[in-house]
Amino acid sequence: MSRVRRALLSVREDIAAAKLRDPAARSGLEIALLYPGLHALWAHRVWHFLWVRRVRFLARAGSQITRWLTGIEIHPGATIGRRFFIDHGMGVVIGETAEVGDDVMLYHGVTLGGRQREGGKRHPTIEDGVAIGAGAKVLGPITIGAHSVVGANAVVTRDAPVDSVLVGVPAKARPRRVGEDTRAILTAPDYVI
Repeated sequence: MSRVRRALLSVREDIAAAKLRDPAARSGLEIALLYPGLHALWAHRVWHFLWVRRVRFLARAGSQITRWLTGIEIHPGATIGRRFFIDHGMGVVIGETAEVGDDVMLYHGVTLGGRQREGGKRHPTIEDGVAIGAGAKVLGPITIGAHSVVGANAVVTRDAPVDSVLVGVPAKARPRRVGEDTRAILTAPDYVI
C-alpha cells in the first residue's frame, strides 16, 4: 500500500474515532475542519516523520507552530498510536519520550510529562484504550495499563495495571468493575477532584 493511501486511510480512521468518542460531533466535514485535536495529531505525524529522519530543527519548529495554532503541544519525538483523539485539546502537553497506544482519548489540560532531567525515557507510556480526564497529569517513565481510566485532575506518578481507575492526588488505582463505562467514570463526581 502506498504511503499516500495509508495516510488517507489514517485520516478517515481519525475522523471516525472522533465521531465515535464525541457526542457533539455532527459530520466528518465538521470534524476535519474544526477539531484542533485532530489538526495537532495530523501535524504531529508530519513532524514525527521528520524527527525520526533526524531533521530535528524543522520538526521542532513545526511542532511549535502547531502549538501556537491549536494550543496543543506534542513533541515530535513522541510516539502516537492509531485512532488517538484529543477532545477540546487546549493545554494538552505530550513530552518527547511519551508513548501513546491505539484508541487513547485525552481531554483538555492533560500532561504526559517528565519528572527528571536526565536523558533516556522520561515520559509515560499509555497503553491501548486508555482515557485520561481533563487536567490530569501523568508524570515520569511510568506505564498506564490498557483500558484504564484516569480521572479529571488526577496526578499519576506510579505504574497502573490493566483495567484500572486512577483518581486523586497522588492518584490511587483500583480495578475497574465489570461493565463500568468509561464515559460514566470520567463524568462521575466521585472521580473528579
